Amino acid sequence: MENILKGGEFIIKETKSADIFITEEFTEEQVMIRDAVKEFVDREIWPYKDRFEHKDYAFTKEIMEKAGELGFLGISVPEQYGGMGMGFTSTLLVCDYMSGATGSVATAYGAHTGIGTMPILLYGNEEQKQKYVPKLATGEWFGAYCLTEPEAGSDANSGKTKAVLTEDGKHYLISGQKMWISNAGFCSVMIVFARIENDKNITAFIVEYDPNNLNGIILGEEEDKLGIHSSSTRQIFYNETKVPIENMLASRGDGFKIALNSLNIGRIKLAAACVDAQRRVITEAVKYANERIQFKTPIAQFGAIKYKLAEMSTKAYVSDSAAYRAGKNIQNKIDELMAAGQPHQEAELNGVEEFAIECAMLKVYVSEAIQYTADEGIQIFGGMGFSKDTPMESAWRDARIPRIYEGTNEINRLLTVGMLLKRAFKGDIDLMTPAMEVGNSLLGIPSFETPDYTALFAQEKELIANLKKAFLMVAGKAVQTFGMDLEKHQQLILAAAEMMMEIYVAESAILKTEKLIARTSESECTAQIAMAKLNLFHAVEMCSTKGKEAILYFSEGDEQRVMMMGLKRFTKYTNFPNVIALRNTIADKVIAENKYCF
Repeated sequence: MENILKGGEFIIKETKSADIFITEEFTEEQVMIRDAVKEFVDREIWPYKDRFEHKDYAFTKEIMEKAGELGFLGISVPEQYGGMGMGFTSTLLVCDYMSGATGSVATAYGAHTGIGTMPILLYGNEEQKQKYVPKLATGEWFGAYCLTEPEAGSDANSGKTKAVLTEDGKHYLISGQKMWISNAGFCSVMIVFARIENDKNITAFIVEYDPNNLNGIILGEEEDKLGIHSSSTRQIFYNETKVPIENMLASRGDGFKIALNSLNIGRIKLAAACVDAQRRVITEAVKYANERIQFKTPIAQFGAIKYKLAEMSTKAYVSDSAAYRAGKNIQNKIDELMAAGQPHQEAELNGVEEFAIECAMLKVYVSEAIQYTADEGIQIFGGMGFSKDTPMESAWRDARIPRIYEGTNEINRLLTVGMLLKRAFKGDIDLMTPAMEVGNSLLGIPSFETPDYTALFAQEKELIANLKKAFLMVAGKAVQTFGMDLEKHQQLILAAAEMMMEIYVAESAILKTEKLIARTSESECTAQIAMAKLNLFHAVEMCSTKGKEAILYFSEGDEQRVMMMGLKRFTKYTNFPNVIALRNTIADKVIAENKYCF
């Protein structure tokens, strides 16, 4: 895998299947870890789902302690700080399989290993890392991330919590209010963001919490939430909480940077955390559909149920394809930077930042995929799905929060396009040259030659290339029309972001399937081929719809007619797929296996 593109560059260049990573390429060590995590979850968590639905916060802490004893909390932590020192792909792998059984553990695990530990590991000095990270890596201590305030959510840098230097210059006194803090009820270490004087940017501090020595810290009551019932979520109030100056994380005013980069890491880990949840929901739905008899027939054999199982499975397959593609790209970038002499923490920060666009897209796509899957899971169960006696009801409620975590999906959609354009303006990606080429091609005469689509995915790859042209046409014209004022036109940006995201995940599924076929055979991958084609069909429809929205918004007259003709050309199938047949192929596979089997 030598031809790895830069972050966001997928939209202007072709990616080869040989240059992406698929989960079938896990090393023997990674397979052993995956199986160990699955065994732990199936033994310690899945049989006790009802306890997580009754606000058993102590049980969540107990599970986290057991995970720490097994090393699952320190997968990405270097060995010198008590962890296993494994790479970014392995981190995603463990996050994936630890998070599928219940959103309560998924939240506790993600908050602790991600935003609760990583800021210290990546921004802390050596003394801070030696003091805190080993205890966090083993589960002796748990971490919380205290950023959100009543008036500072998506606008993270607007927090009003203050840090005032004491007269002797040895401590900061932190006063303010934080809310929606995961793990608040059992944490020992808090990453707290506060503003010093009238600084433009906030500053991050490591704050210890001891219930026997409150130090001006008061925890609010546990929030009564829609889902993730046993994830401890509280407000935290600080009243001149005394923090040694050596507990400032990085430098004064670096808090906003720390917050943003922590969110980048959190976004792709959140995407991974929603993958196994999809697998488990689909498996439970298939089992029920095979057992439930109506009109003397298992409901799994009805076309309406096959439709659901096929679409659910396709979203899970695509989620897996895209998440691990991006994860390995990040890993490769980290390795490249470390080989060039960057220390681990700097390389990891820069590696994730390079693919921040992909992280944001994946957070959106996979969080919405699990919500869709859980909703259809309830529908397959029918009236039983609405009952707390089945796993679907809790899965549906738990699936709602990922669309809000790590920046709402609306914010992340805006970020994807914003970050891409920022990279283009800085010269990191040449976006405008191909955009102008697409614009010029609209005035030319299209080819009327009959294309050769005999090779597998030949038409699909051409469609992906054309969808990229459609995006470039829309994005290029939007920038040309609105310039620096583009950010004021959010619905236009949302349309472009939807196109961009659909292109990335559709390409990921096709490339994964092509690589899988090379490892096995076409006959062994009929269902995977069907999922890749079905998903692309949806992506084409979405790009057509969102492209029209954009074009109708910023153009008129002859220019509008030309662009609409171009969009029609770029979203045109020569040979339409038999969508119902594709769904039947997918559904028949999971029905026969009685589980999600990809």
